[in-house]
Amino acid sequence: MGEMMNGKKIAKETREKLKIKCDELKAKGINPKFAAIMVGNDNASQIYIRNKSKACEEIGIEFEEYLLSEKIEQKELIEKIKELNNRKDIHGILLQSPIPANLDINEAFRTIAPEKDVDGFNPLNIGKLCLNQDTFVSCTPYGIMKLFEAYGIELEGKDVTIVGRSNIVGKPLIQCCLRKNATVTVCHSKTKDLKKHTKDADVVIMAIGKSKFLKADMVKEGAVVIDVGINRDSEGKITGDADFDNILSKASFITPVPGGVGPMTIAMLMNNIIKAAEMQNK
Repeated sequence: MGEMMNGKKIAKETREKLKIKCDELKAKGINPKFAAIMVGNDNASQIYIRNKSKACEEIGIEFEEYLLSEKIEQKELIEKIKELNNRKDIHGILLQSPIPANLDINEAFRTIAPEKDVDGFNPLNIGKLCLNQDTFVSCTPYGIMKLFEAYGIELEGKDVTIVGRSNIVGKPLIQCCLRKNATVTVCHSKTKDLKKHTKDADVVIMAIGKSKFLKADMVKEGAVVIDVGINRDSEGKITGDADFDNILSKASFITPVPGGVGPMTIAMLMNNIIKAAEMQNK
């Protein structure tokens, strides 16, 4: 029987440590403040923003939310980001995705000041990650690395297969795993014989958004399985990309959905906000 990696517990411990750091900053007259921008009224995005707001409240980070109309023009969005860039009291800025298709999200990410880019999507910060320099790391990959750390899972010399190559998870994860001296394979929709790649891996990270796609016969005995996917099955139940119930007995470690990677993503965002406040007040 494999061990379930309790992201909820590790995230709670992380938030408790961050609250202490936040209190220390406040004692020095520094009040960490975070601004989240949401364009339109995507239901999932509203939930994510609410969860981020709750985490800020728990730690003591001031939170400002900017709800912009889905009819907003690119110029107005860029102006709002620049306005927040120029405010010295705001330490972290996040643009919640997705945004309407007529807007250029890449230009928006480029506009967020690198020192306030707590989501790690400004090209400068992505470049620093590739060059193994200190930077803000995207929150989901960062959360996964912290889970490995918490459970004493060493990646050095291990074969890691990442299924999914998104800018948000897959691509930053490649760099995070390389930093730990893992041998990394990236699979995607055009990969031939996906099962061979997952079956050979010591660690499988699923991030494709397909319910229970990874079956037990696709992983080897004792593998570590990290499930980033959040889906709903035909009965409306939340599921991951991995067939959790059937893989649990075969894996050495596996993350559940919900309660695995998700809570760590928000905890790492909070970590980046505190880090930004510290860096901007050195």
